[in-house]
Amino acid sequence: MTNIWTKLRAQPWIWSFIAMIAVWLATIAFTGGQGAGEILTAALSFATFTIIIGLGQMMVITTGPGNVDLSIPATITLAGVVATKVMDTDNARLLIGILAALGASFVVGLFNYGLIRLLRIPPIIATLSSSFLILSTAISYGRGIRIKPPPMLADFATTRILGVPLLAIFVLALSIGIALLIKRTLYGRTVLAIGQNPRAARLAGLNVDLTRFATYLLSALLAGVTGIVLSGFSGGAALNMGEGFLLASIAVVVIGGTSVAGGRANVPGIWGAALFIYLLDTMLNTFGASAGIRLIMTGVIIIAVITIAGGDRQQR
Repeated sequence: MTNIWTKLRAQPWIWSFIAMIAVWLATIAFTGGQGAGEILTAALSFATFTIIIGLGQMMVITTGPGNVDLSIPATITLAGVVATKVMDTDNARLLIGILAALGASFVVGLFNYGLIRLLRIPPIIATLSSSFLILSTAISYGRGIRIKPPPMLADFATTRILGVPLLAIFVLALSIGIALLIKRTLYGRTVLAIGQNPRAARLAGLNVDLTRFATYLLSALLAGVTGIVLSGFSGGAALNMGEGFLLASIAVVVIGGTSVAGGRANVPGIWGAALFIYLLDTMLNTFGASAGIRLIMTGVIIIAVITIAGGDRQQR
């Protein structure tokens, strides 16, 4: 048993799951065990959106210090608006709407990396600047009109199979695909190598620029996927639908055990961290904490989890 715990402690993602289980147990203890299953189901439903964008942000952050995509919320909004307007509530236009939204997201990724590579703008500044242009485009194209999604998209985003959201199953498959991409492909190994030492990766003959380009494209496309499914889940696209996802996309990466210094990605930790953040908010709501107290406590608890996990890694 000691050996098992020692091996688990060596995994960077374990602390996010420990924190998730702890806040869930605290919540159901307060409610006397009522609604325990419903809370987990709701967590799976809502956390999936954060997981998708977290996977993209994780890949960007893994390429090294200073790499972060701040255009994710605006890309979510643009993709959701494009998808719903092109689909126009018609199931027959579902595929073309998805392709249009992903096409818009592809252009965002291309534009972001163009600012970074061609104009030599730091990634944080480049993606923050582009986010204003992206959101302005979404506002201009959407014109503030909320259009309902086609029934097929809404069903996909809200259907449950034996109590498990169908969307969560889809995101699980996506997560496995990203994990295999990192571990089993040249692209994934190159991302890790760049994060560890970009100069050494370049001297080893790895295509650093192309890999970074592909990574920003991947982040934008995953944000686009989030915008599409979120518009189906929430009953339509809205110009504020990306709000709240910027800090969440970074928080799940850090809490989940991915190194902010680059060179180490952690897919399981994204799941634990996303569920933890949702369940933490649920717990504080259940306790009846005010909005201000919830914000303070959320920050304190997240810092505590990061400190415990980080401190443990330093000792090892």
